[in-house]
Amino acid sequence: MSGDVRIAPGSSSVILTMPLYQSAEGRRVRPYARHDDSLPPLVREVAIKTVANGSDAPECSVRHGDIPAVVFSVGGYTGNFFHDMSDVLIPLYLTSFQFKGRVQFFVTDYKQWWVKKYKPILQRLSRYDIVDFDSNDDVHCFHHVILGLLRDRDLIIRRHRTRNPKGHSMVGFKRLLRRAYGLRRDRPLALGENPGKKPRMLIISRRGTRRLLNLHQVEAMATLVGFDVTVSEARDNGIKRFAETVNSCDVLVAVHGAGLTNQVFLPARAVVVQIVPWGGMEWMATNFYGEPARGMGLRYLEYRITGEENSLAGRYPRDHAVFRDPMAIHAQGWKALAEVVMTQDVSLDLDRFRPTLLRALDLLQD
Repeated sequence: MSGDVRIAPGSSSVILTMPLYQSAEGRRVRPYARHDDSLPPLVREVAIKTVANGSDAPECSVRHGDIPAVVFSVGGYTGNFFHDMSDVLIPLYLTSFQFKGRVQFFVTDYKQWWVKKYKPILQRLSRYDIVDFDSNDDVHCFHHVILGLLRDRDLIIRRHRTRNPKGHSMVGFKRLLRRAYGLRRDRPLALGENPGKKPRMLIISRRGTRRLLNLHQVEAMATLVGFDVTVSEARDNGIKRFAETVNSCDVLVAVHGAGLTNQVFLPARAVVVQIVPWGGMEWMATNFYGEPARGMGLRYLEYRITGEENSLAGRYPRDHAVFRDPMAIHAQGWKALAEVVMTQDVSLDLDRFRPTLLRALDLLQD
């Protein structure tokens, strides 16, 4: 919206003056990048109102000159690292990076802990203090306001004629993260140039579901193959320390899940190894993390487990749909998928997994 635009958090509205405007009708927007039927209770609505004369709009109490504004929500599914990135931070980068820091952020569904957690990134995108839309009573006047965020796909930014005409990319977003968190490495270890030096591997462990049951055996085998192995949970030590841990590694190994989102901190051309659970998970694995990895300039490998490498065999008979026709579980919707397929744990066949580790080593030769 451009022209005389006023943001009035007290009435949860954005008012646009349009002299030729005839109708008094407005509309309501939930400024959250992901659109999902289950989201409405989780995201506050903001009303867009249009008036014919500036005198019909609330009086300005703060004038921001030629600085534009972006209004967005940190409600929805935030709190999960995958959604923090794919629903807010990457769309915010795509929407606001063009302004080179000269942009004012207004946040609805404000969470102080969330803003504090990602402050290093937010400060790279805007040089001004964030306005808490939920508690601010001023009327802020702008010449240009963006309500909501641009979004491509999960963890993906592609060139687009209208959505991304400047050609921003995930490579650029990763560069911003390196600067925000002071990450030193932009390239992995090249074994051909460093004979005798071991590449570093990070295995992300999980609690709850999709645990790697023989984690210690996998760690031992990776060490024997030639890696310097670190095992850590994505929640360990805070985001900056974990980002530094990821960035220090050349290979990231994880079972399908939000922990793979941490590939955003890997140096370019590092290797991502996704362990794909049983049960028709190939499409989700490739689209949620495989394609994004390639778009970030990373090398990507998948290890798809067999029906014998998971814990489902101890819970269901061999003629159950989860073994006989996994896609029938998918057809029942997310609830059934989450209760059956997504609750499995994984125990890798070490002999079968070993070639994947060797392939990761090969990719690091140059």
